[in-house]
Amino acid sequence: MLRRSLPLLALPLLALPALARAQAAEFLSLEAALALLRGPVAQGLNLYMRHSVTDRAQADTGRLDDRAGQRNLSAAGEALARNLGAGFRRHAIPVTEVLTSPVFRARDTAELAFGPARIHPALIADDYTRRDPARDAAEVSALLAQPVAGGHRVLVGHIVPLGMILGRGLSQAEFPEASLGLFRPEGTRWRHLGFVRAETLAA
Repeated sequence: MLRRSLPLLALPLLALPALARAQAAEFLSLEAALALLRGPVAQGLNLYMRHSVTDRAQADTGRLDDRAGQRNLSAAGEALARNLGAGFRRHAIPVTEVLTSPVFRARDTAELAFGPARIHPALIADDYTRRDPARDAAEVSALLAQPVAGGHRVLVGHIVPLGMILGRGLSQAEFPEASLGLFRPEGTRWRHLGFVRAETLAA
């Protein structure tokens, strides 16, 4: 059963930290996720996806244009991204826009799952950017409040920025690699509807 989430202001960040911390994450079942993603009220959701499973043996140097200096997707992560995209098609989940972090593990996830994607600088991992991470998180938070016509917007990013947006730290178990957070735009706000594992939706 889908637990009701309380709406949080999209901006400013951390405006309601106590309320944000009170919302423990729950993974949605396939039935609950599909009810949100395919139902009549589902059009225009924003799906914040963490990049797929990575090779933890690789060092992450923070050099943005150097693939060899980044933690990249593992073979299992590449397969999961492809299977997630196939699951979206199998379940007829409409996607109208895909935005991605410029970090290779996010770009690869987006392209393997959904095809061509547009790089959005604010989706970058917090430890890669010379920009202000709080400002980037605020920009992405504003995106989560923007409606999308005819389907869903997918934003492929990283765990720490989403924690900043929600106003609390996210553990690896709470938001594992390849999982998605579902957000419904509500005017200038968004409502966090819950998390779903990629494996739940994958073909």
